[in-house]
Amino acid sequence: MESVIDQACATALYSDGDAGLDTGASLLAADPSADDALHLRGEEFLRRAWARGWQPADVVRIVRRELDEAGAGLVAALITAETARYGQLPPRWADQLAGLPAPAPRNRPDRFTYASGLLELYRLLLRLPVIEPVGPPPGTAADDLHRPPAHGEPRMLTRIRALLAKAEATGFPEEAEALTTKAQELMARHSIDEALLAARTHGSGTPGACRIGVDAPYESAKAILLDSIASANRCRAVWNSDLGFTTVVGFEPDLEAVELLFTSLLVQGTAAMTKAEAGQRAGGRKRTKPFRQSFLMAYAQRLGSRLADDTARVTAAADAGSRSAGEPGDAPGGGLLPVLAARDVAVTDTAERMFPRTTTSRVRGVTDAEGWTHGTAAADRARMGGRGPEIDR
Repeated sequence: MESVIDQACATALYSDGDAGLDTGASLLAADPSADDALHLRGEEFLRRAWARGWQPADVVRIVRRELDEAGAGLVAALITAETARYGQLPPRWADQLAGLPAPAPRNRPDRFTYASGLLELYRLLLRLPVIEPVGPPPGTAADDLHRPPAHGEPRMLTRIRALLAKAEATGFPEEAEALTTKAQELMARHSIDEALLAARTHGSGTPGACRIGVDAPYESAKAILLDSIASANRCRAVWNSDLGFTTVVGFEPDLEAVELLFTSLLVQGTAAMTKAEAGQRAGGRKRTKPFRQSFLMAYAQRLGSRLADDTARVTAAADAGSRSAGEPGDAPGGGLLPVLAARDVAVTDTAERMFPRTTTSRVRGVTDAEGWTHGTAAADRARMGGRGPEIDR
């Protein structure tokens, strides 16, 4: 005999519109004994999502985008329960779980509304497409499932986070400039140290990947900013505009740098944009959307060249130092540059295997000269190009 859960799911999950959801929710609301089985069914749908390449932050992001904050709370409760069954989790999952929204409480008085929300969520989870995995799913017996942190990583990252936090908080552009530049230099130096260490010890490290959300509004400008940061830190970025994220491919220290710097520079850019816009509106201009779009486009483009210059300067200094010190002893050609070139090739090969079909977008919509001017100036202050990001096809 078909269970209430099976009846409700068959009615609600494989049809569009509200009629099926209402019918399924009515069946569930009338049977409190089905609650546990209903939540177990949701955990099963999550496991299917993990198998399709999704991770907790990805699921929460798509639920917020397609449903609402209430749906994000429902899926957070399911994720918390589902992931508790594993003895260990893949790299990056702990941070994602720590960032989940507040889980929605179970057993609400309004059983119909609660059941309807769960079924709407399950319908979305059931229809998630297969995406390129950026790590093993939980429960996988992978050698690197509990990968140790890179050499010297905790203290270095703590210092970089502190610098960026100060840059975001200060009201003085010159101070923010100096702090952010110092953070980028530390990131570049840390990446170089890891590359030299791996070359000296013949480490077998390979490029990895992570996903970073690129949310509306002005997602094209944000994707370009992220692409510029990734390129300057020896990573490749591929934007999936339909699903609202960019996949960044690179070695672990560089991925960490990209995540930290993108978050900070987006905060700095948004604050500078809001301040500049207030001045424009005080002067009688009210074209808010064109101003913001142009501001962020200019900010992203200018930062790309600034970041590349900073990284090139640090790399040149480090290469000169490694040559004089004879590091690494058996690197082809001597010095740092051959080591970095080999890592660049590895990153490119990995990205092309993961995304064999990409296109480069042509970005439009820069129509406000004042916005462009202010965005360029803000990028100069942040101290941190013309082409659009790669898009997964």
